[in-house]
Amino acid sequence: MEKKKTDDSPVPVIAPVDRFGFLKQEQGNSPPRFIKTRSSTNYEKEEGRVTKWRKMIGAGGSDWKHYVKRKPHVVKRRIRKGIPDCLRGLVWQLISGSRDLLLMNPGVYEQLVVYETSASELDIIRDISRTFPSHVFFQKRHGPGQRSLYNVLKAYSVYDRDVGYVQGMGFVAGLLLLYMSEEDAFWLLVALLKGAVHSPMEGLYQAGLPLVQKYLLQFDQLVRELMPKLGEHFTQEMINPSMYASQWFITVFSYSFPFHSALRIWDVFLAEGINIVFKVGLALLKHCHDDLVKLPFEELMHALRNFPEDAMDPDTLLPLAYSIKVAKRLEEMKQDGEKPVAKPAQTVHPVQQ
Repeated sequence: MEKKKTDDSPVPVIAPVDRFGFLKQEQGNSPPRFIKTRSSTNYEKEEGRVTKWRKMIGAGGSDWKHYVKRKPHVVKRRIRKGIPDCLRGLVWQLISGSRDLLLMNPGVYEQLVVYETSASELDIIRDISRTFPSHVFFQKRHGPGQRSLYNVLKAYSVYDRDVGYVQGMGFVAGLLLLYMSEEDAFWLLVALLKGAVHSPMEGLYQAGLPLVQKYLLQFDQLVRELMPKLGEHFTQEMINPSMYASQWFITVFSYSFPFHSALRIWDVFLAEGINIVFKVGLALLKHCHDDLVKLPFEELMHALRNFPEDAMDPDTLLPLAYSIKVAKRLEEMKQDGEKPVAKPAQTVHPVQQ
């Protein structure tokens, strides 16, 4: 009797991913974390929020500008509560001004991708696999995610040859690509760096990272004014913001920050501008203040690069951030050309991918 042939080929293992597409971390022997389940009540509440947002936006964003003019405080409040994930890509384009740029520049993106060459191509290729390596969209070498990321970064490096490409831009472009097409992501990147709505961000990526240097000095001054005890402790331990906060500004918390928290910060960042980065950074320090002031240098550096999960929970972190007022003080620094406390020149530490 002839034996039946068995298929000995390995069964592909499908790695578990979270709701955003990131591979779930192995828990090992660690105690299971409490996971919030979506009850029917929460689901209905979320559906209600989506309905409100759809009415506010209109078909394809047609009602957005009119609604913002009529009820700006309602829009601000709803954005701070978090944009529904299913509408995030569209709303980000509307609040950043990138949708208008796209409509005014038909065919430009294709021209940049297909017909132009960039001096940064090798640098971009080198860094692509290091951008969100645990997300399924970007994992496959030369896969659709990596190709899209390459195209957006290459197109921008041609569009603005003064900036070109800088390590860290990949995390911004990668975040956008998870919510919109290549062309939409490119124009949102342009809107941010060229200042379509808020102050231009291109100084974050120009040679010498001048805007990062400026923001870090201002952040240092704010820490000393708002948390003098911690500011003094940083002085004693020879800690300055370039040692821990550079990537907060360069990637707007999209690097090494819980993704769901980063999204909530980005909602507000696109609507309100760079001040939210200062506020969130200060809120992190304030939340952990009593522990940080007790730590010696090595432990302090570790803590500043590895904040506890509860400190990064957006429902805890953002209300604290909103309560910290920085706009007036930052404007004073800008108007007066004020030099923060004289210190040795700081070296900005770029994002380590």
